[in-house]
Amino acid sequence: MADQILVLPALVLGLAIGIYEAILIHRDVTVPMHRFGHTLHAIVLAIIAVFITMNTEFVVANVQQLQGLGFFGTPLFIQIVVGLVMIVKIHGVSRAISGSIGMGSVGLGETWAHSLIIGALCVAAPYAWPLLAPVMPVWLGGTVAS
Repeated sequence: MADQILVLPALVLGLAIGIYEAILIHRDVTVPMHRFGHTLHAIVLAIIAVFITMNTEFVVANVQQLQGLGFFGTPLFIQIVVGLVMIVKIHGVSRAISGSIGMGSVGLGETWAHSLIIGALCVAAPYAWPLLAPVMPVWLGGTVAS
């Protein structure tokens, strides 16, 4: 897997994780523009995070300087760091824009558990893809002829 950059698989899994995050926050946000903005934010950042985690083996194999860092230059360490950044990002955004107007919530009330799930999914994406590829069509980076 380290011999190529994975674009379509990262896009597919990142989109799925971003949509999952957006679905979870819809119960917390009643203002449509806030829902829309958070949905876009969640999807774009999930795709970026999954793109990074799914391509860390390629980067580590091709960047000599990372290979000299020991554990800190391993794909797993980089993937964990990306997952932690996602956890902090999700929870930070949630708290930064929280508030209410009357009976409606204008911010987000995402829990740490939700943040941890999304971060873990981003880290797990490169390990889940080999299991998912056999059931995905070729045009999405899988191995099933459509």
